[in-house]
Amino acid sequence: MLSRRSTREVLEDHLRLAQAGELEEDLRRNYAPDVVLLCRSGVLQGLEGARASREELRRELPQARFDYLAVLTYGEVGFLEWRAEGSGVRVDDGADSYLIQDGRIQVQTIHYTVKPNPGA
Repeated sequence: MLSRRSTREVLEDHLRLAQAGELEEDLRRNYAPDVVLLCRSGVLQGLEGARASREELRRELPQARFDYLAVLTYGEVGFLEWRAEGSGVRVDDGADSYLIQDGRIQVQTIHYTVKPNPGA
């Protein structure tokens, strides 16, 4: 039963599915239908907002490879520190936070700065 998963289990499942490119399965399993995402482009709501956020990341970091530097949880809160390299760009300061309740991501914050990476 999805609602009984721990914060760690939800976050690890989300990261595994994100790395595999399984967006729809990730949304179905790990995101609340009324999720709220806070990011540079504003406040995004619902699964459509989560799709829009993921699409924005793909546009800004084409063909990206992600490294997860820290995955932490405490109670209902999760934190992810990450970096990525894409086609000609990179991110060194990626940081997401999560509020996970009833086995689903209810709130997510997303921060990253895209920089040129001429060697990639």
